Amino acid sequence: MPLLVTDYSWTQTDSTVFISVPLKGRKVEKVDIISTEEYLKVHYPPYLFEAFLFEPVDDDRSTAKVGNGVAVISLSKRTNKVWEHLMITTSLNIIIIMLRPDFASTELIHLCKMKNDKEKKKEIRERALLTYQEKLSSESRSKVEKQHAEKKYALEIMMKLEKEERDSIQKMKDNEREKTTAELAAWQLRQKQKAEEEAQLKLQSQRDNQNKRAMTEKKWTEGSVGGTVEPDQRGNSEGKSKRKQANLPAPRLTGNIQVTFTPRVFPTALRESRVPEEEDWLKKQAEARHAVNADDKELKDLKEEERNPDWLKDKGDKYFATGDYLSAVNAYSLAIRLNRKIPALYSNRAACHLKLKNLHKAIEDSSQALDLLTPPVVANEAARARAHVRRGSAFCQLQLYAEGLQDYQAALKISPHNEVLQADTQRIKDIIQGTDPETQ
Repeated sequence: MPLLVTDYSWTQTDSTVFISVPLKGRKVEKVDIISTEEYLKVHYPPYLFEAFLFEPVDDDRSTAKVGNGVAVISLSKRTNKVWEHLMITTSLNIIIIMLRPDFASTELIHLCKMKNDKEKKKEIRERALLTYQEKLSSESRSKVEKQHAEKKYALEIMMKLEKEERDSIQKMKDNEREKTTAELAAWQLRQKQKAEEEAQLKLQSQRDNQNKRAMTEKKWTEGSVGGTVEPDQRGNSEGKSKRKQANLPAPRLTGNIQVTFTPRVFPTALRESRVPEEEDWLKKQAEARHAVNADDKELKDLKEEERNPDWLKDKGDKYFATGDYLSAVNAYSLAIRLNRKIPALYSNRAACHLKLKNLHKAIEDSSQALDLLTPPVVANEAARARAHVRRGSAFCQLQLYAEGLQDYQAALKISPHNEVLQADTQRIKDIIQGTDPETQ
């Protein structure tokens, strides 16, 4: 049973009541304070302070402070007036039908008053606790609604940021497309001007030749003005021409020289090469050059130069050299849409994705390039080595060192004397074994 606190003190003004409750005991770890319009409770086991307030108070503006062994509660009055008491006083008017003069005793009246006080206090206490629980429930619901509103606001902000990011990326793409279109138009204009200049030069050269021929004919036709050539002069000229012909060397003998050779595309000797694989590779390359896909409606709108995968590849190489990797990716991607059988396009786009840290896309493009670089022959050794290194680098950046080591070893098998490949392969082995000094 709790111990009631009776040594409290209180003061008041016209608008506020101040109650000071001493916190007894050596150390008070927890103080429960419940306050409503008509009830105040301060509980710190085993002590309890209850106040059934004389007048209603404004609970929302009331405060409580705990410290230095005392709890100070400030209660704001609903009406500005001075209270007669801090707590209510209960009384009971008892009408006793006195059947006998000695029936109504003082003890009976006191017991009835105590019983009525307890019931009223119990009713106030229960009503106060119910009000307090409803208040806590309302605060909890308000807190949940506030959290839901904050989550909804955060989601809206996130969606807005994502939309802005998408719009920014689309704007960058549009700018790059306009830039590429402008450069292509400028290049076409330069080519047209160059063709016109060449045509003018050719026409001027033809006119000069015609003028020279006309002058030569004019000189030969001018023998003598208004007469014929004299016989002596004709004889002299014929003698001079005969002497010139006599001084000419005899004509050379004509003949044909037959030259035969073995046509070879690859630098290796015939006995060391794999002829069927090499011929298959050449056939695939020839087919790839002619496999241009221009059936797409978007591709039909492109100009003639833009439909050339080689021109787009050169464009992407220039962008990569200047560090504009996004533009390079766009150029390679358009070339791939036109022709999906050129391995260099996938390999170069994988290099761009490595620079942009799009590691999964770099692995995908490198794998596609390796699939196209078949059969393995001398002519595609360098391309296969580059594709293996780019895929291995992407694996290592994803911390998939075992997969990356396999690609580096495959590249080293193609180019065994490459010192850079040897060093990188050894470092990956050290990382896997845990002996790399940089990772320790």
